[in-house]
Amino acid sequence: MSLQLARTVADAVLFEGYLLYPYRATSMKNRVRWQFGVLGPPGAAAAGLGEDSGMQAQCLLLGGDSVEAPAVTLHLRFLQLQTRGLERIDPDDPSGYVPVAELAVDDQRLLTWDEAVEQEVTLPPQPLADMSDGVTFPVEITEGVETEQLCTADGSAVGRIVRRRWPLQAEIRLEATTIGSYLRLTASVENRHAEPAADKDDAIRVSFIGAHLLIEAHHTEFVSLLEPPDGAEDAVATCQQRRCWPVLAGTPGDTDVVLASPIILYDYPEVAAESAGALFDSTEIDEILTLRVMTMTDEEKAEARATDPRAKEIIDRCDEMSPQSMQQLHGILRDPHAEAAALSAAGALPPETFPDMFPDESPEVVPEWSPDIRNADPPTFETGDVPWWDPAADASVQPDVDAVVIAGVSVSKGSLVRVHPSRRADAQDLFFAGQVARVTAVLSDVDGDVHVAVVLVDDPAAEMHDWYGRYLYFAPDELEPLPTEAAPDHREESRS
Repeated sequence: MSLQLARTVADAVLFEGYLLYPYRATSMKNRVRWQFGVLGPPGAAAAGLGEDSGMQAQCLLLGGDSVEAPAVTLHLRFLQLQTRGLERIDPDDPSGYVPVAELAVDDQRLLTWDEAVEQEVTLPPQPLADMSDGVTFPVEITEGVETEQLCTADGSAVGRIVRRRWPLQAEIRLEATTIGSYLRLTASVENRHAEPAADKDDAIRVSFIGAHLLIEAHHTEFVSLLEPPDGAEDAVATCQQRRCWPVLAGTPGDTDVVLASPIILYDYPEVAAESAGALFDSTEIDEILTLRVMTMTDEEKAEARATDPRAKEIIDRCDEMSPQSMQQLHGILRDPHAEAAALSAAGALPPETFPDMFPDESPEVVPEWSPDIRNADPPTFETGDVPWWDPAADASVQPDVDAVVIAGVSVSKGSLVRVHPSRRADAQDLFFAGQVARVTAVLSDVDGDVHVAVVLVDDPAAEMHDWYGRYLYFAPDELEPLPTEAAPDHREESRS
């Protein structure tokens, strides 16, 4: 089950950046492809013709005695480039063909293009005890040429598609090293193509594209490198990665599968259940991309369909999407408290992971400046005929003077606070950790949640941000009130 769930994410990694919106060959962003996990032929990187030839992942497994000998199964997954050439029948020689960049068959349009074929190499289970000196395995992927005849509706031949793949050679090496009470597994892959690449096209044809590893553990367990258990920190520090990063995969709590991805992920990554299908850009929001596809002209959609069969699937899926499916892309409201409680009950999430969700188990770790707003009365928005987003709809809401009480201190416009990002904080928010900010407004949304708008005191552009209204927004429990020389007049937090 863990491997099956891991494959859904691995498939997204495999095709990340394969083809980007607007999914047309003429789009500039689609003229430079294959950005992730490319293992080029030896010497291509030094010559400026391709990517580095190797990748390496080091994982940590539990050591100790076991009735069954611990072992691992490795899956190397990648794309093999496949050129799609078009040839029309030579009018001067009906038995011959002439290469062309574009071909029309009735109302279908086709373009020459570089496609890709999914490949997977699976090694049989390898005992860790046999890897102390390292073991290597050759990888051989054969070349291939396939032709597809193209005929009109009346059966007249007009040309053919010629798909060609080049042979690939690589080497997988596995090595197990004892680190205290743990075992460090080193899994490396090297492109071993023998002939030097003549140019960039030659290099990419013999490259492993989107390369990544799925590693299964048998009779042992992987250790998280992101959140190692107590006592494993020193062993984890010895693990070194090269052009990939291993994370635990499957259901939260599983420890039998690792995904070593060229894209840095967290433990237990997953594809949103609301996603209707691949869009080849997993960092983007499906709803936004789908709406953008719907705005394309018929000519643009026709070119996208002619570019690649996978692009055609995306265009057709977006065109045929029902209102119910589109509504599903808008997202779903989940109760994080209920989800956390369910995971905790299943043993997959210890209560101390999110102490604010389990205050009875670990109240001592709740920040002392945490506001007491859980028992606040729900807001009411009786605005009559005036739209709720109109400031005149509710005169009782005045962000310039409204306040929220944090740790017994009333905070309003002009108050000084220290920022402690914690609620799904991203990398940008973390840059602000510990900085002093000045409050510009206290706001309440339609769900009754309070948001505090601030500008950083030490930001040279603070006045400009304030003038434009470009504020940073934090929840009250992410702010620590600081003393100010003179607090402005304000009133208690609005309940409307």
